[in-house]
Amino acid sequence: MSDIEAGFLAAPVALLVTRHRVMVEFNDAFMAMFGYPREAMQNQLVRMLYPTISDYEAIGARAESWLRSHADHQDERFMQRRDGEIFMARAHGRTTTPYDPFAFMVWVFTEAAGRPSRIDRLTRREREVANHIVNGRTCKEIGQLLGISYRTVEAHRGAVMRKVNARNTADLVSKVTLT
Repeated sequence: MSDIEAGFLAAPVALLVTRHRVMVEFNDAFMAMFGYPREAMQNQLVRMLYPTISDYEAIGARAESWLRSHADHQDERFMQRRDGEIFMARAHGRTTTPYDPFAFMVWVFTEAAGRPSRIDRLTRREREVANHIVNGRTCKEIGQLLGISYRTVEAHRGAVMRKVNARNTADLVSKVTLT
């Protein structure tokens, strides 16, 4: 193993290299963040790290659109560890192939809990509701998915809006998904 390879593996931040959203290389910090051994993640879609397929698809669509005209993409997103814990992560990716953004990318991940965030003020249920809102679901759909009434979802939505100081849904999405 070369010094550069050893340095990559030992880097103190979670690093990931992808090809078409397939994890081809990552370091020890990345494995520790998500709780998977190397063999469980090697050559797997990053989909396995998202709480839902809709998160994977929506975040991917936003990132790909942005990366067609920019080299970097940054956001805060819900991710899921091997043990099922959902957490907020900051992701910063760079493409080397803007004509096909996901052909080759390098990502850095950090846990959002490292510094105060608008999201930190939300309860677990409010985060769940916010996650569904940013993925375009209605209060009725969210209620069905979470097994609660749509009026309860509306109450959580209102609390989320107040806590992050959002004027409308578009403002909420930008405040919840961007750093």
